[in-house]
Amino acid sequence: MTRTREHGRSRLIRFAATATAGAALLAACSTTTGGDDNGGGSASGDVTVAGTYPIESLDPHGAQGASTGTQLAAQEIFGRLVKPAADGTLEGDLAASWKPNKDVTAWTFTLRSGVTFSDGSALDADDVVASFQRMIGLNGPNAGNFPGDTMTKVSATEVVLHSPAPDASVPGKLGTFYVLPSGVGKDDTAFFNHPVGSGPFTVNAFTPSGSLVLVPNKKYRGTKPTLGKVTIRNIPELAARMTALRTGEVDVVWGIPDDQLASLKGEKSLTVQTVPSSAEFTMWFNSSIPALKDAKVRRAIWQAVDFKTIIDKLYPDTGKAADAPVTGVVLGHVTQPAVAYDPAAAKAALTAAGFDFSKKLRLQFANDEFKPFIEAVVSDLRKVGVQVDPLEKEQAVFTEDLLALKWDINFQQLATPSYDAASNLGRLYTCAAKRMGYCNKTLDGLLAAAGATADKAKRTDLYGQASKIIWQDAVGMYPMSVSIAYAWNSDLTGFVPDASGLPDFAGVRTGGS
Repeated sequence: MTRTREHGRSRLIRFAATATAGAALLAACSTTTGGDDNGGGSASGDVTVAGTYPIESLDPHGAQGASTGTQLAAQEIFGRLVKPAADGTLEGDLAASWKPNKDVTAWTFTLRSGVTFSDGSALDADDVVASFQRMIGLNGPNAGNFPGDTMTKVSATEVVLHSPAPDASVPGKLGTFYVLPSGVGKDDTAFFNHPVGSGPFTVNAFTPSGSLVLVPNKKYRGTKPTLGKVTIRNIPELAARMTALRTGEVDVVWGIPDDQLASLKGEKSLTVQTVPSSAEFTMWFNSSIPALKDAKVRRAIWQAVDFKTIIDKLYPDTGKAADAPVTGVVLGHVTQPAVAYDPAAAKAALTAAGFDFSKKLRLQFANDEFKPFIEAVVSDLRKVGVQVDPLEKEQAVFTEDLLALKWDINFQQLATPSYDAASNLGRLYTCAAKRMGYCNKTLDGLLAAAGATADKAKRTDLYGQASKIIWQDAVGMYPMSVSIAYAWNSDLTGFVPDASGLPDFAGVRTGGS
């Protein structure tokens, strides 16, 4: 798999040609492929889907790299060293195997042999290292998973990822790292007008925030898709998405709210299913302010909200009472005892702690869809005398204020895309993170120890001990684990609902294919 000079030269020529053609395509705000990228001769049947978020960019290393839309597209176009299966368990993609060194500061990945890109050129360690360097250099959101990390080539089929500190979560975090051909520049927009990848599909056409049309990659190393075409459409309005599903205009929809599920389940032509996800409703307390410094106060506020009734009313199908700071599909989940709803005990505990009932707490959140949940929480707290001012903010302002601790209670639907507690608990709950004004050196020690061993049983035990501290100290309120609701045309076979809201269409077949 060693790349020859001629091979590299032909790739540069290809990029130059792509750049010339790409300028015209970009002006039209869409892209098209040509030649051999139009799929295999055995493919048949077309599928149209409507995802939950628009696809604004195909660059998995850039500013939109962590967005749901870009991740959905990237997993079909590009390959990863390691990827999560639909249930969150890790499996090799470009890597045939991987192993850590003794102190878990370096991970060695052995690449599969014979993998090529969609243009027929070989994929090797040079591409992997160059892609990692590009991701880090662009400093997009996915680069934040690898602070201080470097990657080196050992041979054409082997790379090593080095971390400045022990990091057992590296394989899980690599689920958002995609490999492009070496030579793609930081601002190479022309490449993404006609991207070359090693995933099951190639791009036939793309209109940012509009639609993405995929066709089978004839050079794909795995079982090649049998579909002739997959179209991912952006339909912002929920009512329009539901209508398109019922009329057969689209074949798959997900992220369906609970109030729509009952009627969909009555449609004989549709299959409806919900699956547990890594996302959890998380309500951090700002422990740095005097009003919330005492763990007894924080726990009493948690005790004052009837989350079970709220969930049963608003999320009967897609909600379940959370039992830990991370959900059950995440490595490191250990069940904690339920916090019982008891408003009388909550009021008494707040009074005994000298809580100032005259001052309002600022509860910040983003996204209008969560307003009914926030209003229900505020109503319950008001019943025990706790005054809360709900503040809905634009996403950019919300994020800025979150990091600046300009809030008293922060609500967010917090996912763990790596399916590893290291990227949630280990990243957000340390003293150094300064995410919620909470600092506990014992907790820091447990989180560091969990990240320093590759033994899954030991890691789970350590994260369980950490979760116990977080839970008992009420660093936040953890009301609900989120499930994702899918509905699809019953004529489709091979469709598997995904725990991350990122379904793969490579194995999907239509009734006639």
